Amino acid sequence: MNDTSQKMASLVGILGAFLVVGILVYAMTRYLQPAPLNTARIAERKKALAELRAENEKAINSYELLDPTKGFVRLRVTRAMELTLEDYKSPETARATLTARANKAAEKPPEAPNKFE
Repeated sequence: MNDTSQKMASLVGILGAFLVVGILVYAMTRYLQPAPLNTARIAERKKALAELRAENEKAINSYELLDPTKGFVRLRVTRAMELTLEDYKSPETARATLTARANKAAEKPPEAPNKFE
């Protein structure tokens, strides 16, 4: 086999491989597309998204008492940022306060009394 016929065979082989891959990609994209959504499903998804956005908006922009025993409250994001900036004017005390808050949040609740005692 001479050099030009070997190059031609290699070129045909490479082009054939690309053609096979192209056909496989086309077949995969055509046969694996999800079914189109019907109007009821679209309305259901829009309603769920609206509810989720409303809950998130409420959580971001409202105050709420989360755990009165540990003193957890939900603050508005802007107020929380203001308090954080205020705390970090003195980084040492801010770190100590943050550590104390984390320890308080992670402390184990008291065990329930034994019903047999």
